[in-house]
Amino acid sequence: MGKKVVVLGAGLGGTTVAYELKATLGAGAEITVVSNTEWFHFVPSNPWVALKWREPKDIKIHLPDVLSKLGIGFSAAGAARVLPSENALLLGDGTRMEYDYLVVATGPALAFDEIEGFGPEHNSGSICHVDHATALAEKWERFCADPGPMVVGAVQGASCFGPAYEFAFLANADLRKRKIRNRVPITFITSEPYIGHLGLGGVGDTKSLMESALRDRDIKWITNAKVDRVGPDKVYVSEMTEEGTLKKVHEIPSRLNMMIPAFKGVSCFFGEDGKPIEGLVNPRGFVLIDKQQRNPKYSNVYAVGVCVAIPPFEQTPVPVGVPKTGYMIESMATAVAHNIRDVMAGKEPQEEATWNAVCLADFGDDGVAFVAVPQIPPRNVNWSGQGYWVHLAKVAFEKYFMHKVRSGMSEPGYERIVMNLLGINKLRSK
Repeated sequence: MGKKVVVLGAGLGGTTVAYELKATLGAGAEITVVSNTEWFHFVPSNPWVALKWREPKDIKIHLPDVLSKLGIGFSAAGAARVLPSENALLLGDGTRMEYDYLVVATGPALAFDEIEGFGPEHNSGSICHVDHATALAEKWERFCADPGPMVVGAVQGASCFGPAYEFAFLANADLRKRKIRNRVPITFITSEPYIGHLGLGGVGDTKSLMESALRDRDIKWITNAKVDRVGPDKVYVSEMTEEGTLKKVHEIPSRLNMMIPAFKGVSCFFGEDGKPIEGLVNPRGFVLIDKQQRNPKYSNVYAVGVCVAIPPFEQTPVPVGVPKTGYMIESMATAVAHNIRDVMAGKEPQEEATWNAVCLADFGDDGVAFVAVPQIPPRNVNWSGQGYWVHLAKVAFEKYFMHKVRSGMSEPGYERIVMNLLGINKLRSK
């Protein structure tokens, strides 16, 4: 029997790295995926689900059937705790799973609890999970039957701004189709220091592109925004100055809210005392890694995707995180598979992921794409563009990734799709 490689998580990152490991390691490893659900769902399509432009079943795949055909083990028990000093996981059903190598791809926990009245259980909707988006779709229908003001945005500490812009613009398009846009004042609130910052200091001309798009659609905005409280009919926001002092307090009337939360590490990275596992994760619970995606303290633990610790690009008046896009996650997965292969062969790991940002933000009747190579300035490629073709590109990516998960395809394809659509011949840059 080969080495035991456990992949913790079964989203975009987890499925990608599991397939990469299977293709790279072959019979030399026993690969098992651990998740807290039997279902994969394509997160980038959640804004469509929230407006009933997609049904949940359209973006979900039942993993046990798929993974068994590929010779990959699977458990839906979830992880109650990671025990890195013992090379083991304590699963949610009380059993213990040992590993030779662990690849963490859990994604984040959603920090709704950090703001009063925030989250799907309280006074705002979410598109971070397909179940949240499904619940929001029902609220959306009720809202459209009796419309009023709405608030969309991303709160302090958020690191995923594209979907917030997407939902605002998609909602605008849907309201216009229903011919009730004139009855719905929309306010976009964001922790970004300016529109189009995206946690990356802007990409190309995203500042003017996004501001122009908001103005064209009669959407007002507040930047440097700290959400203090979300009530049943108002959102309470403190707008900060560039120096980080209070500029103005806003009480924004709203009958429907959707705001992206801050992220934190999932609970299995915290001990029984509630403290993060020292050396494995940072105080926020994100996994610490080196250039080879490997944890510095526990060298047989690797991590990919949103669960990875990345410091903010720059200090901002209101905290803003750095996004991790699909292209970056595919690159991380490839690096991890190659590095584990090399370590198993007695070599030093050498592969580094190409941390480039590629994003497609669909507006329904338009869209914006941006490419940052590398993601943090100064860049070799710093480009953004706008057009209906972005909507078509995102549909193409959805179809590609759903096919990838169903078929077990290991070859990274996001870069190829984006390169072909954008006409950019070279995106890779170390």
